[in-house]
Amino acid sequence: MMRTLRHAILGLIATVGLMGAAQPASAQIVLKPAYGEASLLGAGKARGAVVWSHGRSVESEDSESPTPLYMKAFRDAGWDVYRLDRMRVSDTLSNSSRALAGYADSLKSKGYRRVTLTGQSFGAFISLMAAGQTERIDAVVGTAPAAFGNFTEAYDSYRENASQLWPILRNVRQSRVMLFFFHGDDFDPGGRGEPARSALAQRGLPNLVIDQPALLTGHGAAGTGLFVRRFAGCIVRFAEAPPSPNDPPCDDSWGRNPSAELLQAATSTSASGSASGADAAAPLRPYLGMWYGSYINGREVALAVERAEGDAVYADYVLGTGMEPDQPFERVRRKGRIEDGELIFDEKGRNILRYRLRPDGRIAATWLDKAGKGRLETVLRKVN
Repeated sequence: MMRTLRHAILGLIATVGLMGAAQPASAQIVLKPAYGEASLLGAGKARGAVVWSHGRSVESEDSESPTPLYMKAFRDAGWDVYRLDRMRVSDTLSNSSRALAGYADSLKSKGYRRVTLTGQSFGAFISLMAAGQTERIDAVVGTAPAAFGNFTEAYDSYRENASQLWPILRNVRQSRVMLFFFHGDDFDPGGRGEPARSALAQRGLPNLVIDQPALLTGHGAAGTGLFVRRFAGCIVRFAEAPPSPNDPPCDDSWGRNPSAELLQAATSTSASGSASGADAAAPLRPYLGMWYGSYINGREVALAVERAEGDAVYADYVLGTGMEPDQPFERVRRKGRIEDGELIFDEKGRNILRYRLRPDGRIAATWLDKAGKGRLETVLRKVN
């Protein structure tokens, strides 16, 4: 998936996919269990079968990309989760959508009560196209749909990510459709939300179009932990039944307020804070107290700035549980300083934390891996 961010999809290849000669599905387009054969419950026990389709890169095999985190929500809800792996040599829109439609028919014939297709980028396009070739697909969930390159490397063709999408949506037979468009997506010409809703409404198809959700940016936003926290439950609910007015909001409230565990840990210090000495008090005073936000990886974060002693600033840094088993709840004591108005924690051998006040009263927060291999940025608001 992330490879699609780095390499543009050639417009010519995609066009051939729309108009080229038909080729049969082969061993180069294969349906596989996403989490191994042992994860499958079978058609008689599973709530349904869901097939995820990856993007397409012109320089590498996207079939090697990981299944996105949100698909685990289907597995945990009792679905059998598959993925459609496609080698580039045969991966055109026409070939892959035809193969995917065939696999969907096969899953329904095996007795699965629901069949849902999910896809990222090129995978979203072929999932929607497959829904125009069979009536046995119950729902489609497409994230950042694109098949004609990006603004940077395929400027002459990337607008077709919009213009070619409308006839595909109008051709969907009976599947309900859920689409996600993200701010800052270099493959998105912009303004696709309302036309997508209109095209689906004209067909009378139940739909949910999530257009530029807050804090989720870029072509690969659906692969993040934050996307899972906010939308995984809604996606599974949509796959199981058409949306209704009584449904809870699709955009989950996670990350808007601290969880009880994180709040308790962060406020166990002196949340009001103090500063000793006139020189320390003035620059530190705006930072005192507890600040809260979340990272794109789906972890809550809090900084409880307690006090200053001379030039040293003391604070608790708290991280909520992550999406992966190796991301436990953490709370660490940090010692930092104020430098040119910025609050910096850069003790030897530890990850670097940097905070700077914004004009709106929040703080811009940056986490830097101590080995220089990672960077996270977010905005924190004051809790007390």
